[in-house]
Amino acid sequence: MAFNPRMSILPPQPQQSRQRKKEEEAAYANMRLPDREIVGCINELGIPFTLADLQKPNPIQVQMIFEWFGELLMNKTRQTVDPAMRAAAEDVCGPELGEAMMPSDTRNLLGFYVSLRRLMLDCGVNDFSFNDLYKPTHDRLVRMLSYVINFVRFRESQTSVIDEHCNKAEQTKARIEQLYVENQNMEAQLEEMRHNRSAMEVLVQEKTVRNEELKKRLLELRRSQEKVAARLEEAKTKKGELAAELEEKTATKIALKQESAKLRPYVLQSPSALQASLAELSNTLNNDKAHIDALDRRSRALQTSTDSFSVVASDVASCIKLLEEIAIDLAKEEEENVKNARQRDALTERGANVREVERTEALLKRQLAKWADRTAQLRTQSQEKAQKAKEKMEELRAVHRKLTEERSEKGKDIERRRVRIEQTEKKMLDLKENIENEVHAAHDEYLKMEAHIKLYITEMEQAI
Repeated sequence: MAFNPRMSILPPQPQQSRQRKKEEEAAYANMRLPDREIVGCINELGIPFTLADLQKPNPIQVQMIFEWFGELLMNKTRQTVDPAMRAAAEDVCGPELGEAMMPSDTRNLLGFYVSLRRLMLDCGVNDFSFNDLYKPTHDRLVRMLSYVINFVRFRESQTSVIDEHCNKAEQTKARIEQLYVENQNMEAQLEEMRHNRSAMEVLVQEKTVRNEELKKRLLELRRSQEKVAARLEEAKTKKGELAAELEEKTATKIALKQESAKLRPYVLQSPSALQASLAELSNTLNNDKAHIDALDRRSRALQTSTDSFSVVASDVASCIKLLEEIAIDLAKEEEENVKNARQRDALTERGANVREVERTEALLKRQLAKWADRTAQLRTQSQEKAQKAKEKMEELRAVHRKLTEERSEKGKDIERRRVRIEQTEKKMLDLKENIENEVHAAHDEYLKMEAHIKLYITEMEQAI
């Protein structure tokens, strides 16, 4: 039995391209409109157009039709593209050679072609090229106009949804503007807090310098207090010694006086002895007087030193009170330093939170700007189309009557068109579901944006 290798499930590449072409042709068969219907729609837009023009298209007329569709759906024409294209030409070729190298008609048509190509991609035409504007053919023109007209009709059926989302976008835009104003106010408050912090830092530095000076002075006062206390103790000890010595001298003086009184009668018997004793007594008396005077002087000096010691003690007590007050001030300043450090840390954290919020706000603003531009264009276009639709409803009814008469005459064409209509309805339902999914996704993004904004508001309130 021969061994057969496993075959691949995926079809080869040419078969895939053929299937893709078949699918595109089937979709085009469903989306294609009759020539008369296309001509009628273009005439309703205010542009004179006939079947002969559609069979043999004129590039200028085709460019006018597409320019009208671009203004209706994207709010872009050659005139709106002109400033940007002129600036690009001046940047590339210079202000003097810009007009000569790139004429205004050509560059504006190229700029409008870029926007128109994006529109055709959104409508379902993936192979739109510049030849469709300069060298249009009947088949290509019918295909592109069919896709664009079907897209416009579908867009008219979704005006309520578009208006609803436009209103939501306006509300979010107003909310973002309010938050931007609040952010500016918070930034001003943050700058004020930074300025106050710098002023507080200067005051704290001054107080720290003052505290250092007071600490040095306090240490010097303590040293001087210790020296004065030592001198006071020495003076007290000297005073006690001198008082004891004075008491001894007074006691010896009294004893000598008593002895002299006892010996006086015995000495009176001999004058020479009396004179000698008298001289001795006078000498001793003079010595005692001198000694007593010296002791008096010393006692006075001790009294003055005790008075000065009392004054120094009072000064020391006042210095101790001053030191206690300085210690209290130091404790208060340390508490203030701790508070300032906490506030500094809180400010750094708030600054980081503000930066993160600014980044998220910038992203949200970009997304909101995109959605706002889209919704503004859709709103203006839907309003214009609603007004024109009201005016053209009667004309469409008359055209519908004519078409019903033609359908009665052409039964076979009606059956084919009925099949096509059913297929187009299926396609439109699919497109409607896709757009509803996009609407729900946009709504979810809006809810996320609202949650981010609420979170930003709560963080800013906490920061305040």
